[in-house]
Amino acid sequence: MFHRTFTALAATLALALPAAAETAMPFALDWKFEGPAAPYFVAVDKGHFAAEGLAVEISEGAGSLDAIPKVATGAYPVGFADINSLMKFLDQNPGAPVTGVMMVYDKPPFAVVGRKSLGVTAPADLPGKVLGAPPPDGAWAQFPIFAAENGLDMATITVEPVGFPVREPMLAEGKVASVTGFSFSSVLNLKRLGVPVEDISVILMADHGVALYGNVVIVNTDFAKANPAAVTGFIRAVAKGWKDAVADPGAAVDALIKRNPAADKTLETERLEMAIADNVLTDWVKANGMGGIDAERMARAIEQTKSVYTFQSEPDASLYFDASYLPTDGSLTID
Repeated sequence: MFHRTFTALAATLALALPAAAETAMPFALDWKFEGPAAPYFVAVDKGHFAAEGLAVEISEGAGSLDAIPKVATGAYPVGFADINSLMKFLDQNPGAPVTGVMMVYDKPPFAVVGRKSLGVTAPADLPGKVLGAPPPDGAWAQFPIFAAENGLDMATITVEPVGFPVREPMLAEGKVASVTGFSFSSVLNLKRLGVPVEDISVILMADHGVALYGNVVIVNTDFAKANPAAVTGFIRAVAKGWKDAVADPGAAVDALIKRNPAADKTLETERLEMAIADNVLTDWVKANGMGGIDAERMARAIEQTKSVYTFQSEPDASLYFDASYLPTDGSLTID
């Protein structure tokens, strides 16, 4: 009798206790709620974050550099940003508590997107023409490296600073001959504006000598030191979200459209598929899993950055990427 009574009492107490509190980890994206953001919403909807004890609210961003100060100041514990811009930020703000912990765009989407009818199909076509470039754009930030690797004299290229909202419209209207941007953003935006696919040229910087990595999950290092398990859990959930998106891009975009009802499912699915094929699911990732970096390639990337940017202090790869939070349970395998 005592045993049955005690068991019933214990069960009643267990029901009365509040569930373990979830760790809040608001996530600052680099850009709008478009196709490549879908895996993060899948991770929310499928409970991948919740399974790790995390409460994740996702906010859109305003460019590849946007999330870095948000995370460095502690306004957000995690974000998504260009690792090359992170290098420069940390050089200009020594000791800022922010670093990369999970590489997502193993092959960066940095591109020059032009129109063949305006005479742009290859890097050698850029001199003498107008290039539209938003100042906060991650691709524009790396353009000097691309120019150096391809023997282009920056002085021979007319650069028109443009805002993100007018970048593709200006190219569609022929006011510029090409623009810098993420390949999956600019190409799909041009298609939406009615530019024929056969008239669009995509010059991926990674195919023309640029060894740089792309966007990475960044973390506030003070938060990470205090919550290491939460950071590892966040990475694991993100990897699961990307795996789900690879398996069924259309379903992933459904999760996105819940948050952005105005989005075109066909267009955003194509955008996500481009990101998966060109930027995320590379041969290196298939062989090594998602999230990590190759030390030799990172060293080459730093040398390329040094060729166009004067560091105040000697660059140190360990400041820009910390692999110690990556899960080691096989959850990063993706194919």
